[in-house]
This record gives sequence, structure tokens and C-alpha cells, in this order.
Amino acid sequence: MHLSDLTARACALLFARSVVGLIFFMAGVWKTFQLGPAGHVRRYFLPFHDTFLPTWSLWAVGYAIPFVELIAGALVILGFQTRPALIALGIVLVIVTFGHLLHEPLYAFHEHVIPRLALVLLVLLAPAEWDRFSIDGLLRR
Repeated sequence: MHLSDLTARACALLFARSVVGLIFFMAGVWKTFQLGPAGHVRRYFLPFHDTFLPTWSLWAVGYAIPFVELIAGALVILGFQTRPALIALGIVLVIVTFGHLLHEPLYAFHEHVIPRLALVLLVLLAPAEWDRFSIDGLLRR
């Protein structure tokens, strides 16, 4: 079986998009429906109350992130509004990185942030016309 370069690129982008979308979507499902947004804030954001960040900002951002991961992850999986969704997920990664660095300046990025960031960047930087197996691709045709 011979795949054209166009088909191979479309498959590669589908796989990368699906994996990064699933990573964030499933995190969003867990944080939204099992841990709960308020539980997410308490567990992951309120430990930063001892920094210069105001508590209201910890609540606002920490409460929003599960929904951003859930919705943007689903959009990336479907390939609908992919680029705006990836931008939202990139912002989540910047927030997470910033938070970790506040408490641990030598935070191990390679375990959590870098693999996700690499996939976000890969899909975001690929030309849109390569993403044929997506809703965005169907709408472009």
C-alpha cells in the first residue's frame, strides 16, 4: 500500500491532534466531573496563596482551566476551530509553567509541559491544508 505524501501528512497531523486533544480533554473531564472545578482550585491553585498572586485570581484561573481543557481538548480532537483551541491550550501550559516556577524554579518541564507543548506546537505550526481529516478540513473544501 502506497500513501501519498499528502495522505501521510494528514495522518500524522490527525495522530498528533488526536493525542494532544485526548490528553487535555481527559484532564478536563477528570477536573470538571470528578475532582470538580472548586476541588481543582483547592488542590492545585490555593497552594500558591503565599505568592504575590491575589486569591481571587487563583480562584478565577483555577476554576476556568478545567473547562478550557475540556472544551479545547474536544475541539482539537474533532479538528474544529483547531487553532484557537490550541492557542487556549498553549495559554494553559504557560499558566501551569508559571505557577510551578513560582514554587520550584527548577521544575522538571520534561515530564509534563514539554511533551504537551511539543504536540501543541506541531499541530499549530503545520499548514492548515495538511489537516484534511478534520472538521476544519471539511469546511475548507
